[in-house]
Amino acid sequence: MPGSAKAMTVCTVGGLVMVTAYTVALGSNGWLWFGWVVLGLLTVGVVLART
Repeated sequence: MPGSAKAMTVCTVGGLVMVTAYTVALGSNGWLWFGWVVLGLLTVGVVLART
């Protein structure tokens, strides 16, 4: 996996951890989860495009 795809994957996983922590601490926020899903889809697209 090239460097940019790896960095994006790390950001996506970090985002998942942060959104999950926010949800546990303060309750669910649909926009945060929507943003994370969009980031995840972009990450999948970048990874597939690089392979």
